[in-house]
Amino acid sequence: MKKRMIALMAVFALAVGMLGGCGNNNSTDAGKDNAVSAADETSAAAEEDSDQAKADEVAALIDAIYVQERTDKTDEQCEAAKAAWDKLTDAQKELVEGENADPDYFGRDTGDASKDDPLNQDEIGENEILVVSFGTSFNDSRVADIGGVEKAIQEANPEWSVRRAFTAQIIINHVQARDGEKIDNVDQALQRAVDNGVKNLVVQPTHLMHGAEYDELVETLDNYKDKFESVVVAEPLLGEVGDDATVVNEDKAKVAEDITAEAVKTAGYDSLDAAKADSTAFVFMGHGTSHTAKVSYSQMAEQMKELGYDNVFIGTVEGEPEETAHEQVIEAVKAAGYKNVVLRPLMVVAGDHANNDMAGDDGDSWKSLFTASGYFDKIDTQIAGLGEIEAIQQIYVDHTRAAIESLGK
Repeated sequence: MKKRMIALMAVFALAVGMLGGCGNNNSTDAGKDNAVSAADETSAAAEEDSDQAKADEVAALIDAIYVQERTDKTDEQCEAAKAAWDKLTDAQKELVEGENADPDYFGRDTGDASKDDPLNQDEIGENEILVVSFGTSFNDSRVADIGGVEKAIQEANPEWSVRRAFTAQIIINHVQARDGEKIDNVDQALQRAVDNGVKNLVVQPTHLMHGAEYDELVETLDNYKDKFESVVVAEPLLGEVGDDATVVNEDKAKVAEDITAEAVKTAGYDSLDAAKADSTAFVFMGHGTSHTAKVSYSQMAEQMKELGYDNVFIGTVEGEPEETAHEQVIEAVKAAGYKNVVLRPLMVVAGDHANNDMAGDDGDSWKSLFTASGYFDKIDTQIAGLGEIEAIQQIYVDHTRAAIESLGK
């Protein structure tokens, strides 16, 4: 009996041991699964960190060239930024975010840069017309708007060499880094003129008014005046500023008539009166400025009134002057009783402001703000710069001709 009890106890112990062993195996397998899962998570996290690190590197390179000063390292920096971007995967490109960097810096399709002529050739000759613009990184707009003005001036003055300069180094760097196109800044263009032996220089700004950009251009020219026999700066698009909002001039009248006619035609109306009868208003959105030249926007609004253009309004992105802020313009259009609105830029170039601030889908775009107001039945946008309008090009041509005549040429 004792032996049988011992045997039974041994069998029981063996069974318990076997059961215990089974339990240990399950625990081991579960531990292995947990370890594998943790390893996967660690690997995924490491990969994610690596993707973000590569994206951050590109963002830093973009921010380094998003500056308004050209240096000896600019060419190298532009090349490095593009090379680093090209190495990113599509997923990594979406992670690019910096102080000024985003995926659109290199990734946005703005048209074919190869269609643009940077007009930075040498062999200029003795007479040069330097067309100075703020600039744009939107390729199609650069060709149609800035290029349109440049070509019109060249065709009207075949005996002069037309060249280009941009005042925005940020834009110059953007175009160079993304598209490999090199555009002269003002100093580079002026030095090119000196090196080529230019004697007579006419500078035609494509700026809208005598604002901050115009003043900076004149200051830069002062450093080069003794390098030429004669230098003259032609009038910007709207001509002289004037002392107050009631002061208008022939240039402003022409611009008001020309841009309104183009907007009406593009909207499919036979006349402004036909648009008015259809309860349609046109809103031209300018940039705005804190410069004293901001009165030019008020003068354009006054000019529209003098022409009897009751359904044409002037606004600005910056809201300066105050009556051109989007809130004021929306209320003015509402008070006038119009139910349909056509937004169009009051800018030489249909670039970032026209595409994003005016016609973009973000909640703070003018299209979105007009829609959100709930006052209007339909909001349309016309993304086209003033520079592509032939009648506007002719105003620049006339200003250039006046400047040339002042030289006695």
